[in-house]
Parts: sequence; structure tokens; C-alpha cells
Amino acid sequence: MKELIINSTKSENIFTQIQTCLQGELKGDWGEKIITFNNSTGKGTLRTIDFNWGLSLIDCDLKLNEDVKIVFDTDELSPIEFIFITKGYFEYSENCTDAFNRLKQFQNTIISHKRNAKKTFLFPKGEHLKINFIRVERQEYLQKKNNDISQLNQLLVSIFNDNECHTAFQHGGSYSLRIAEEIKLLNNIDIDNAMLRSLSLEGRVYLILSLQLLEHKNFEENMNLPEAISKEDILKIHKLTTYIIENISENISITTLSEESGLSPKKLQLGFKILYSKTVNEYVRSLKLEISKNYLKNSDLSVSEIVYAIGIKSRSYFSKIFFEAYDILPTEYRKHIKNKNSSIR
Repeated sequence: MKELIINSTKSENIFTQIQTCLQGELKGDWGEKIITFNNSTGKGTLRTIDFNWGLSLIDCDLKLNEDVKIVFDTDELSPIEFIFITKGYFEYSENCTDAFNRLKQFQNTIISHKRNAKKTFLFPKGEHLKINFIRVERQEYLQKKNNDISQLNQLLVSIFNDNECHTAFQHGGSYSLRIAEEIKLLNNIDIDNAMLRSLSLEGRVYLILSLQLLEHKNFEENMNLPEAISKEDILKIHKLTTYIIENISENISITTLSEESGLSPKKLQLGFKILYSKTVNEYVRSLKLEISKNYLKNSDLSVSEIVYAIGIKSRSYFSKIFFEAYDILPTEYRKHIKNKNSSIR
């Protein structure tokens, strides 16, 4: 097992030490620092970005060839960490001697450890890991105008106001595919303009943070997933999203999805409503429309060809639902994109 002792809570210092441990290459651009490595320890990428008011992001996509233990041993004030795993798992302990708790895929987790305690993360070998850490330095964040911390429930208010980290806190909440989808969008931001990229990343991080805070609120108020939806059901529904994309040109019915997943139509409707705030048909339609926008923007396919490619039989119906969703007709949207690109050139 490889062990790394981190003696700072600052993202920049953490990354320097991780780079040394993993023997990776560190690059920085537009406020982002990225470590890439491919050696005997494993293969992967880690990224960190610092925003204003004590907000920062660390995300990683990696697979290790040996177990790696990271111990945070510092007397600095620790951040509150909002953790979400979209692939794999890892384990956490308040102290090295404590029993480890497993943090699971799609589960919303919030942790804050005592000031002089050793926070320990144990990352397993052979497991493909995709993990997001949104870190909030509480003293800096409280200086933010209109931080509205008082609107949180009493428990989180006390954690944000715990300026000496006297209290350890861990929330292992409900499973959320909505948060997973937003993280996927965060990781897919591909903008060359430094300012626009930074604003897009920061906005997406705040959206994810708000969803994690909302999940905690719902959890405390007993408004979470009903017992009828298990973690296994959630994983099956998550796999269906890939199936839908791969078969987007087909007429995808709830009967087809029920047969593919092994879940009853009733459970599918309940699951999509809870996880995506949409019915199955609404989710499929919104996905078809998003893919059609990408075709209009990035391909030379005619509107009729696009309609066929996304499995909608009527061009007039496609134009109708596209307008309802985006307040613009498909042909006008394509003209708008082309004109904008021409003006940029």
C-alpha cells in the first residue's frame, strides 16, 4: 500500500504533494491545475480549481494498481467537503485507527472533521474511480455577501459556523442520478475562452453544491427515496440512460425500457420522476432534443435527416416540440449558430 501524508488543507499544496506521490505531470492553465500519471501506481487524471469565497473543486478519474491511503494530518481549519462518486467507491475514516466507512457510488456525502483529527481516505486498487470533491472553506464563504447560510437546517448552520472545527460531521445521504448528470455536464465543459470557461465551471459547481445541500435538507425532513426504489433499481435506471442514447433513433417506449432493465413500468416511472423530475417519456424526449441541438450545431445533416436520426417520425412534430423547449425553430437555431460563428471569425 502506498501512503501519503498531507499537511495542508489548501488545494495547491495538496496537489503538489499528490504529484510527488503519484510521480505525475502537473500542468496549469486558466486557473486549473491538472495532474496526469501513467506508471506503476496506476493511470489517471486529477484536477483542481479554486474559485472565490473559499470554494474549490477537486475531481479525479483514475485506476490504481495498488491501494493508496491519503492521511490529512494538519492543525489548519478543515474545509467542509461535499463528495460525490459517479464510478467506484472509496473509504473514509475520521482517524487512522477508526473503522472505515465506505462511500458509495451515486450517494451524496458531506464530511467535516475535527481540527486535529487525521482525516483518512483509502482508495482501492483495480477500481475505476470517478470522484468529485467540492470543498468549502467556511470562514471565507461566510464573508460572501448574501451567503444565506441561515436558510440551511440547524445542523448545517452549526457546521458552517464552527470556526474551530470542534465537531466532526458525516452525512451519508440518498442516491442521486440528478447530481451525477450535472457532474457529467461539468466534466464535459469544453470552452476555449478563459473567462467563459471559468464562469461556466463556477456556475456548474454552485448548481451541484445546491443539489447536494437540497438532498441533505430532504434527507433530514424524511423526503428521500421511498423504499420502493433501491440502490440496485437506481443503477439499472442509470444504465438505461446509456441504452437510450445508443438507441436514440428508435421509438423508445416504456415497455421496451421495462424489458431492458427488468423493472416494472410503474417502478420506472417512479424512479425517473424521483431521480430526474421527469416521466420516462419526458426524459427520452428531452434527450432527443438535446442530441438534435448538437446535430444542428455540429453537423451538415438536414433537419429531415436529424429528425430520422433521433427517431421522431414527423418533422412538423419535431419543430413543434423543439420550439416549445427552446423558444426557437430548428432552422432558425441553425442560422443563429452559423451567423454567430461567422461573426467570431
